[in-house]
Amino acid sequence: MSVELQHPIFQIIKEVAEREQVECYVIGGYVRDRIMNRPFKDDVDILVIGSGINFATKVGEQVRSKVAVYKSFGTAMFVYDGINVEFVGARKESYRSDSRNPIVENGTLQDDQNRRDFSINAMAYSLNEATFGKLLDPFNGLEAIENKIIRTPLDPEITFSDDPLRMMRAIRFAAQLNFRIDIKAIQAIAANAERIKIISKERITDELNKIILSNKPSIGFIYLFDTGLLELIFPAMYNLRGVETIDGKSHKDNFYHTLEVLDNVAGLSDDLWLRWAAIMHDIAKPATKRFDKKVGWTFHGHEDKGARMVPKLFAELKLPLNEKMKFVQKLVQLHLRPIVLAKDIVTDSAVRRLLFEAGDDIDALMFLCHADVTTKNEYKKQKYRNNFELVKQKLKDVEERDQIRNWQPPVTGADIMEIFGVGPGKIVGKIKNAMREAILEGEIPNAREEAMAFVIEKGKTLGLTLKNTSSI
Repeated sequence: MSVELQHPIFQIIKEVAEREQVECYVIGGYVRDRIMNRPFKDDVDILVIGSGINFATKVGEQVRSKVAVYKSFGTAMFVYDGINVEFVGARKESYRSDSRNPIVENGTLQDDQNRRDFSINAMAYSLNEATFGKLLDPFNGLEAIENKIIRTPLDPEITFSDDPLRMMRAIRFAAQLNFRIDIKAIQAIAANAERIKIISKERITDELNKIILSNKPSIGFIYLFDTGLLELIFPAMYNLRGVETIDGKSHKDNFYHTLEVLDNVAGLSDDLWLRWAAIMHDIAKPATKRFDKKVGWTFHGHEDKGARMVPKLFAELKLPLNEKMKFVQKLVQLHLRPIVLAKDIVTDSAVRRLLFEAGDDIDALMFLCHADVTTKNEYKKQKYRNNFELVKQKLKDVEERDQIRNWQPPVTGADIMEIFGVGPGKIVGKIKNAMREAILEGEIPNAREEAMAFVIEKGKTLGLTLKNTSSI
């Protein structure tokens, strides 16, 4: 026990508990993670038999830390030596059928452990002097850890009906820990899936993001799919499922392809929004699916339609509608471009255009496109990935030479108005667009002198005359 409870805060709590004659325990995630030798996340939950707020106040005085009190939740917390220490009184709960808000009463240690979500989270260490470090494990959490299984302390039907968010949490822990969910718990999730509708989208998406950030997110999504939760919380992704065959021609199952791409991205990056781009990259394939007797199944324009779908889906899921959403939208829009480049001879102009449109997100786009190669044909996979390396080198060479990433025009609209003595209008935009196209096509270098010469000639062809040469 010395390893698990070696932090000074536990000794301090023990001393205060002895002085105040209070029964208390460290419980939940801290205990689970220490037993599993997982990284300590700086959060400690202290269970008090009695008032958690009163006891937190006493310990806070001892360590001279400011105590934050949350009376409506019956909790209090302070930060000590970089650790968030939260105190709560032992509770027992009962629920109404139409709400996930429990009726809460004071309870015993047993009551509190009974109401915990999973056996691996119901374990507690005593912090009282006489039994300091004793593990209390009434639901065989140690055995569940050893067997890598998620189980509920009590009947899973009751556990999930009482608090439907626990269904998402069960799947999240399975994904994070690479555990399997007990068959009775799976059946209970499937039976109670509809009750997820009483949980707010924000809380559902918070759990979904944690699944997405796990080492192998597909574990969680397969559970979501198999239990019926995915269809309820994210129907657009659920609709990717299935294979259709006409005249002996089939397409791939885009749901499982998406999971493979997501796992591939997870192996390359911890970026949540890059992982969301992986989830969304083919989201419009069901809406764009067509059968052509000559070529088979097509999904023409799924990248454009998918990009247009991203804001609505983010809004529905209560995800941020800021630059994170725009990043995902951009990657969905552009995700086919590097693949097209990798198939054909790579021209400088095509590379310049990709750099121009992707800007600083080019590296993330290349990660996504590398992950999107999921063919089972090893020759094809290796060929595409070798070609991607050529594309990446070409991107590097062109960027070093032409400085197109996050491009700023070498001749501005203000310059054009000044040298031709004109005001804002379509003709200025036409000249700027022509200059940009000339640079992207490699007709002129991305440099002020050559761009200015081009602008002057273009202006003359449009009937303009030089008025001011001072800025040339």
